[in-house]
Amino acid sequence: MEVKIGVEHAPRELVVETDASPEDIESQLAEAIASSGLFAFTDTRGRRIAVPGSKIAYVEIGGGVAGAVGYR
Repeated sequence: MEVKIGVEHAPRELVVETDASPEDIESQLAEAIASSGLFAFTDTRGRRIAVPGSKIAYVEIGGGVAGAVGYR
């Protein structure tokens, strides 16, 4: 699943592929924003991504397109 994270004062969004469920990502996001803590999860390559909850502008949680090739 693809997760796009917009960060305040950053010109580009973070685009991450993860195996986590949309519900899991949403609950972690809500907790991070409410507590001004870190929104942290692991991507499909095993890397850990962490963004301060207070700096998140938006998050898009989508299905992503597995195996897509070329331009749209």
